[in-house]
Amino acid sequence: MKRKLTIILALLIGFLFTDSAQIFALSDSFHNSIYNPGLLKPLDSLLKVKVGESAPEFTLPSVSGKKINLNDFRGKKIVVLSFVPAAWTPVCSDQWPGYNIVEELFKEHDAVLLGITVDNIPTLFSWTQQMGNLWFPVLSDFWPHGEVADSFGLLRSDGVAERALVIIDKEGIIRYLGVGDINVRPPLEVLIGELQKINRK
Repeated sequence: MKRKLTIILALLIGFLFTDSAQIFALSDSFHNSIYNPGLLKPLDSLLKVKVGESAPEFTLPSVSGKKINLNDFRGKKIVVLSFVPAAWTPVCSDQWPGYNIVEELFKEHDAVLLGITVDNIPTLFSWTQQMGNLWFPVLSDFWPHGEVADSFGLLRSDGVAERALVIIDKEGIIRYLGVGDINVRPPLEVLIGELQKINRK
């Protein structure tokens, strides 16, 4: 237990304080390719699911070419879904690479991370190649357009997903729904705190 806490604290400190400009400005390396949509309406959807309910089942194609089914993780892993609005935008291009330095935290909590956007596979392939290697699968909710995001109530009126984190336990039950301001990265400490709660039960 002490070892786990030490690892978590060290990674959080590194994530929050060590060279944070580099961690959270990864899109600077390809900033000329990034489209800035400006300040967007913070929230623009109504949830269709609640904490305590079964998560909607889905199968989506990934950038690797493999199809990922949510049910594949049933009884094996806690699943964290990271919905982001769009490839080639500033906040999204910093958020996902930022998870690379906390991969160990997910392993410690027996969790897997799945990144989901409404972009098509060629767009996601190009974008993730520019961002560098991501340790987690990146899934395309392109067609039928935004069907998975919509099943959670996370599809905005302009056709992109909200910026949201959904934690699903090993029984397929939603344990956390965090839908935040689309213009802001979700706080890592909240995600880790929610994973810790699940593992304590």
